[in-house]
Amino acid sequence: MQQRIKISIKGAVQGVGFRPFIYKLANSLGLKGYVLNNPQGVIVEAEGDEETLAEFTERIKSDKPAISLIQNLVVEILPLDNYKDFEIRKSNLSGAPNAIVLPDIATCKDCRDEIFDPNNRRYLYPFTNCTNCGPRYSIIDSLPYDRKRTTMKMFAMCTECKAEYENPDDRRFHAQPNACPVCGPHVELWNAERNVLSINNDAVTETIAAVKEGQIIALKGLGGFHLVVDAANIKAVNRLRGNKLRVEKPFALMYPNIESIKSDCEVSEEEERLLLSPQSPIVLLKRKVDCRIPDEVAPLNPYLGIMLPYTPLHHILMDGLKCPIVATSGNVSDEPICIEENEAIRKLKDIADLFLVHNRPINRHVDDSIARIVMNEKVILRRARGYAPMPVIINAGNEEHILAVGGHLKNTVAVSKGNEVFMSQHIGDLENVEQYNSFCGTINKFKELYKVEPEIIVSDLHPDYISTKYAVDNYRKTESVQHHVSHVLSVIAEHSLKGPLLGIAWDGAGFGTDKTIWGGEFFRFDETGYRRTAHIKKFRLPGGESSFREIYKSAFGLLYEVYGDEVIKHLPDNVSGNEAGLLLQMIKKNINSPECSSMGRLFDAVASVLGIRQKVNFEGQAAMELEFLNEGFSSEESYKYAITNDNGVSVIDWTEVIKHLIDDKENSLSVNIISVKFHNTLVNIIVDIAKRVNENIVALSGGCFQNKYLLESSIKELRKNGFDVYWNKEVPANDGGISLGQIAYFSYFKKIK
Repeated sequence: MQQRIKISIKGAVQGVGFRPFIYKLANSLGLKGYVLNNPQGVIVEAEGDEETLAEFTERIKSDKPAISLIQNLVVEILPLDNYKDFEIRKSNLSGAPNAIVLPDIATCKDCRDEIFDPNNRRYLYPFTNCTNCGPRYSIIDSLPYDRKRTTMKMFAMCTECKAEYENPDDRRFHAQPNACPVCGPHVELWNAERNVLSINNDAVTETIAAVKEGQIIALKGLGGFHLVVDAANIKAVNRLRGNKLRVEKPFALMYPNIESIKSDCEVSEEEERLLLSPQSPIVLLKRKVDCRIPDEVAPLNPYLGIMLPYTPLHHILMDGLKCPIVATSGNVSDEPICIEENEAIRKLKDIADLFLVHNRPINRHVDDSIARIVMNEKVILRRARGYAPMPVIINAGNEEHILAVGGHLKNTVAVSKGNEVFMSQHIGDLENVEQYNSFCGTINKFKELYKVEPEIIVSDLHPDYISTKYAVDNYRKTESVQHHVSHVLSVIAEHSLKGPLLGIAWDGAGFGTDKTIWGGEFFRFDETGYRRTAHIKKFRLPGGESSFREIYKSAFGLLYEVYGDEVIKHLPDNVSGNEAGLLLQMIKKNINSPECSSMGRLFDAVASVLGIRQKVNFEGQAAMELEFLNEGFSSEESYKYAITNDNGVSVIDWTEVIKHLIDDKENSLSVNIISVKFHNTLVNIIVDIAKRVNENIVALSGGCFQNKYLLESSIKELRKNGFDVYWNKEVPANDGGISLGQIAYFSYFKKIK
């Protein structure tokens, strides 16, 4: 029996060769009809016998392109229309955009083979791509995803490229960024005066020579600029640090191939898969003892952040260099990465010696993603290239369109449409005008891309966050969510959890409902809302925000709680008597000395007390170095602590922990073992509170759970005690996940005030 069906497909089905796939499949089965893109996804109409149409529908699901994602497929039966053939039709622009914009995808093997084939017309062409790889999110203007709605619209395809584009048997059939040396973008090597030194292959060859000579190159890539130097050249690395004002923060590295990575780092099967994945993130890997990368690349750090080449240009460069390079974000410190060549010259001319640029416009900045393997699973630490803006599906949809503006550090924004939450790429810390403009620009482009005019905007509870002020200043209907509640809700949303459950949020700082600084928090969640059930004992931070960098001030506040006026006897040696006296008076007179229950600040204070460091140059540095002390050391020991009750809320009193920790130090116990004992104590606290709250499900979130030792040990001990444990995987545990939690708050608890 002949039948006509209409198939509506939603998901990541644009920019992945989905229409060519449908076209080939339909023709192989002898079906007639058409396929087209629309702003919601892909529409297929097909006519044939009932049995063949059923096979067609099932094979769409089973044989779809590997990088596609079908979220919803609906089949309708329609009257016969007597189609003559099967065709790809022009996109239908009607309706509100709801299709998924695919992230930028690393160069596939077929394209890599062509790039290095001297007989291929794309030999050494830096912009080679096909339906299986290449730019997507960084070049799209609007949906549906067609060439004329991308930054490739300025490049008219030559005869040969157009023939590929129109050939159903070619893997470039309807590949929107399709290009070649004849018709596509090209590279040029510039100096700081914008003079063109060379073009095309000569520019790449001269860049390779310049890197080998120790020069700093600003390289325009896929989602912005990299700053590149030879990783083995200590002088070049130090010059880059000095020019960029990046004192100790680790640099990311790019290696030519997986074999060269294995020569320097330990690489598990899971880590290798992640490195070689289409997302191609920076992966944190353990250095080998004989690693050739100098310490200057990642000071005092046993891990290296490494990625493989993910664009043709990177592949060509790395093939010529045959050595690892530093490939750090091309920006002035604390500003967004540059995406346009003239902007790069203006901002990076005092950092870089030469500029390898190209004329394919970048529509939005997209940093490299960062990930690591925890408990044999991928955990994303920075969600950007390769992952954004893929949606998170939550189990509580909204009729209203919601915009979440995230936090202040590691900012991301998100919009919700139904049960889909579209999270932006990593924006960064909102510390200056440039970052604020980037934040506003990302919101505007998100609204434009998805045709969303938010009815509700959700922000952090902190009234002084720039993102919160943006919400209040620009929208009438706003909601605010406590920072650590958002952290836990990001796990609940990501894993579609249902309460009751215990949520644990440990991080540096967040504005609490009692107007103190929170960060060592335990919440019980159920279908009616949440309640703070426990937190660590408070201590003061003399100097306020200055204590976040001058961490000896956090130590002073902590030790004051333990020793009172005798605190001065227990301070690190490099704190002067005059300053100690001033800090003491600040605490006693409550001058700029806010109270905190922050686990992040507790980590800082312990690092200071142990003499690891007294000031940090980037967020989390002291806590990282404390964690790294655990490498190669083990102990079952821990410190004793007390739990008191404050109006029904458990308070974890760390007083004895600090006293015994100091005793261990004074008795010359290895600082490595002290660190292990401290971490073990934190794990014991987590399990202890979990038993007291007595809910089967435990959700872990917050920046402190980027600490691999803490996270893995907590998971293992909780599981050993019968708990089901969940943690952030696809969304960062740090503040990069806050925007998802903010939307989840409104989705789950919009009636809770």
